[in-house]
Amino acid sequence: MRWEPGAVLTDHEHVDIEQTYVLEGSFEDDHGACKAGEFIWRPAGSRHVASAPKGALVLGFFLKPNTFY
Repeated sequence: MRWEPGAVLTDHEHVDIEQTYVLEGSFEDDHGACKAGEFIWRPAGSRHVASAPKGALVLGFFLKPNTFY
């Protein structure tokens, strides 16, 4: 997924685990910023708002679609 600068992914819950590798730029949420070269995962049931103030390119793996609020 390519995030344009200033992109925001509204409040959502990961129904199953989230796995994301940041290829370029960074994105952030209430847990902090994830920068290029970093891999993160979150357990099923995690909920957050994510944004990319300066843009990002990420490779994300989602086993089930997210639930948006």
